[in-house]
Amino acid sequence: MSSWKDHITFVLVEPTEPGNIGAAARALKNMGFRRLELVRPTEHLSFQARAMACGAKDILERAPIHSSFEAAIAAATLVVGTTRRRGRNRGLFLPFKDGAERIVRAAPGNKVAVLFGNEHNGLTNSELASCAFLMTIPTDGAAPSLNLAQSVLLTAYELSRLPAPGEIPKFVTQTEIRRLFRRVQSTIRLLEYASRGDRDLEAEILRNLRQVIGRSGLTTWEYNMIYGLCSQAERKLKPRTRL
Repeated sequence: MSSWKDHITFVLVEPTEPGNIGAAARALKNMGFRRLELVRPTEHLSFQARAMACGAKDILERAPIHSSFEAAIAAATLVVGTTRRRGRNRGLFLPFKDGAERIVRAAPGNKVAVLFGNEHNGLTNSELASCAFLMTIPTDGAAPSLNLAQSVLLTAYELSRLPAPGEIPKFVTQTEIRRLFRRVQSTIRLLEYASRGDRDLEAEILRNLRQVIGRSGLTTWEYNMIYGLCSQAERKLKPRTRL
């Protein structure tokens, strides 16, 4: 029988240490998760990776490999990033416990992707920009950086200890959200709204919109409503631009 845990995928983006990949697979199995996916990994089926996977070689061996970050998240309806570095423009941060609760609430009806960056640089700003929200695992300030496999284990543990969720509406995929953002961007430019003031309002509007979506997800009805509003605005405004 399918579990809500089967709707959560742990995505390692360009991991560089085979041992960490194997240990991550083991951590997932320890906590009852089975979905591991990799973006441009190092030798993920090496002797070291298999040894660290121990009783989770099945998870390691069947992990899909993606040639691009975009391909890894295309089918996801909720994308969550993990990072220890904070910043004003890095996205919406939720406390670790609150973020885990939001993931579990969304899981029954949605495909959730939880992202982990590589061991040296973490997730890039462009990768973080694709996330609905971000989480930071609380650590001591004297040693804030966690090993990749440790981060996967702690996240999986926090998720597994939460009660089974109820039903929730299905959200639209990242592919559809990117399409919506292109339409919103086109409408903003048609309105000439982003040209006002000294700030890059276009980027700020899109960033804030992603954060709003990240708080609760975006259903098909809501997607169609926003897309339809943009389409109607463009139909009303475009004849005026030709005068």
